[in-house]
Amino acid sequence: MTRQSMDIPAATALSQSDSGMRRTRLREFQTKLVERMQAATSGSVAQASQLGVMIGQTRWLLSLHEAGEIVSVGQIKKVPLTQDWFLGLTNIRGNLVSVIDLAHFRGMAPTPVDKESRIVAFGPSLSFNCGLLVSRVMGLRNLSDMELQPDAGESASAPWAARHYLDRDSNAWTELDLSLIVQDPHFLHVGI
Repeated sequence: MTRQSMDIPAATALSQSDSGMRRTRLREFQTKLVERMQAATSGSVAQASQLGVMIGQTRWLLSLHEAGEIVSVGQIKKVPLTQDWFLGLTNIRGNLVSVIDLAHFRGMAPTPVDKESRIVAFGPSLSFNCGLLVSRVMGLRNLSDMELQPDAGESASAPWAARHYLDRDSNAWTELDLSLIVQDPHFLHVGI
């Protein structure tokens, strides 16, 4: 028997062992993926985790079901005869999206655009081609790590910003309900 004929069964055994390990890892990955998808479908992940963003100088929480794509601020085409908080239109993957400066909409100073600024598009479930200019995306925030604060009376004038939280570092956060803001007549009236 030659050395080559002895190596072939050994090589075959190694490749079968590697193949078996790959299948096991693939099965584990698929199982974890199914668990995460089921949790997302049931809403348990979305209720616990929110996207944290800075809008102007305030911290906001957006539902993962309502927030869509996050893109760098590109060219925004100004639209004449519109409110100053309506920044204009931008193209996100072939779709024209209205861009709103929510801080300015709320009567604060306009949000400056810099390297950390982003546009958070509304999710497809809202069927509303709009995006918010945010100063910075701060990642996922877990509501179970925050303390719900009592309503300070703002919910009557802005029902889309009714829940307020304090995180462990005593930072104030406001939950922005995008499904309610798209029903606000003032938000919908961009013309002057």
